[in-house]
Amino acid sequence: MNDTGTPDRAAGTDPVTEAFFALHHGLPRQGPGSDATTRRLLQMAGPLPESPRVLDAGCGPGRSTLLLAEEAGARVTAVDLYQPFLDGLAAEAARRGLGDRVTVVNCSMDRLPVPDHSFDVIWAEGSVYTIGFDVALRAWRRLLAPGGVLVVTEIEWTVPDPAAPVRAYWDAAYPLRTRAANTDAAQAAGYRLRAHWPLPESDWWDEYYTPLTGTWPGRTRSGPACRRPWPHTGRRSTCVANTAATTTTPPTSSAPTTPPRRKP
Repeated sequence: MNDTGTPDRAAGTDPVTEAFFALHHGLPRQGPGSDATTRRLLQMAGPLPESPRVLDAGCGPGRSTLLLAEEAGARVTAVDLYQPFLDGLAAEAARRGLGDRVTVVNCSMDRLPVPDHSFDVIWAEGSVYTIGFDVALRAWRRLLAPGGVLVVTEIEWTVPDPAAPVRAYWDAAYPLRTRAANTDAAQAAGYRLRAHWPLPESDWWDEYYTPLTGTWPGRTRSGPACRRPWPHTGRRSTCVANTAATTTTPPTSSAPTTPPRRKP
C-alpha cells in the first residue's frame, strides 16, 4: 500500500490488472454476493461436520471466509493470488479472534499443494470464472473428502435464445452455458447436484457495483448508471454439488473433455 491509500503495483502486474485492483480497492466484496447469500448457501449445503475444513477458493478480501469461520465454526484455508487481500484478511481475522481458524495461502486455486480429501467444503463465490468452471470441477474433485460439498457461483444463460450481440460478447470473453449444461458438466466430473439457486438481483449490485459510484483519479465511475437490465444475458447462479458418500477420487474417464475456457 502506498501513501495515497491505493495498492502498490505488484512485480509483473500488467497495467490492466493494476487498474482493476485500483478501481476495486476498498470494496467490501470483490464480486456479486452478500452475507445473506452466504448464509443461505450454508443452509443449502446441508449438515456439515463439526468445525468443517473449508477451502475458500479465490477468497478476495475474505468476506465469506470470515463469515464461515465465525458462524459455521469452520477452519478455513483462504486462497488468492493477490497478497494485499490476504494480508488484510489475516489482520481482520486476528482482530476478530479468528486467527486460529483462518489460514491464508498465496497460490493459484487450481494448483493447491495439499493432499487429496483435505476439505469437507470447497467454497467459491464469484471466483470460478478466473480458471473456468470445467477446470475447477476437475482440479477440486480430488480435494473433497467423501461426502464433501462444493459451493460455487457461475454465470449462466437464463434465456434459451440470447441476442446475437450479447452472445458474441460472452463467446469472446467467457463462453456461457445453461443451467442444464453446467449440471451435466458437474455430473460428468463426479458430482451430483444438491441444489441450484439464482442469486437475487440485489446481490449483483449492493456491495459490488454500487460502491463504485463516486470519483476516482478525476473521473466519474458510475455503478447505478449501469444498473439497467441486461436483456438475454447470463445471470450469476448458484450450483451446490456434493460427492457421493462412498466416492473417492474419480477415474480419469469421468472428467469432462471440454477444454479450459478463456479467461475474461
